[in-house]
Amino acid sequence: MLTYPDIDEGKKAVIFGLDDVLFPKKDYLLQVYYLFAHLLEYMETVPPAKDLTDFLKTAYEHHGESGLFNRAADAFGIDPKYRENFDRLHIAAKLPLKLLLYQPMLDLMQALNGDGKQVFILTPDNPAMQLNKLKHLEWNGLDRSLKVYFQEELKAKRLHPLHFLLTDNGLHASDAVCIGAGNWNTALPNGGEIDLIDAARFVHPSGSQKIDTP
Repeated sequence: MLTYPDIDEGKKAVIFGLDDVLFPKKDYLLQVYYLFAHLLEYMETVPPAKDLTDFLKTAYEHHGESGLFNRAADAFGIDPKYRENFDRLHIAAKLPLKLLLYQPMLDLMQALNGDGKQVFILTPDNPAMQLNKLKHLEWNGLDRSLKVYFQEELKAKRLHPLHFLLTDNGLHASDAVCIGAGNWNTALPNGGEIDLIDAARFVHPSGSQKIDTP
């Protein structure tokens, strides 16, 4: 398990991903499913919110997000018109519980901040949805000292996200390190590349602060 001292002390900045990097994406989605199930029960009286919440949770854990609404609709006879509500909640849900950072990531970001390092978040996917996640995270004051960039917004302007982030902050590729999950492409348009560390190397399973739906 890596910690702050394992990062090259010569680095001036750390660029984090968001989902499954700073917090478990599942913690957001399960609350969205909980809210959708209760909305549907309120609108239609059936299915019972608990039954639908349990189904969505199990289906997500076994099959992922893809096609989840269709599976639920087939299982419970949900009117297709509610897909809009399902999708909208993903973008702008008001969560009943705060999202918690992985404890090792909270410790890491606090150490970086205390040492005067620059901290950035660079996240893909729908900017409105990602912003909603950021708003629901418990930052412990760290939000006052980090900057967030949305890949889709930058790509829409025909900008290379990582290159723009670096130049926007007067940094070179050698000044920064990325901490991300999955196949994060850290190549730059000039042929350079930013060092990448898998977030899993910092986040030991016991460090995950898992939350349950209400």
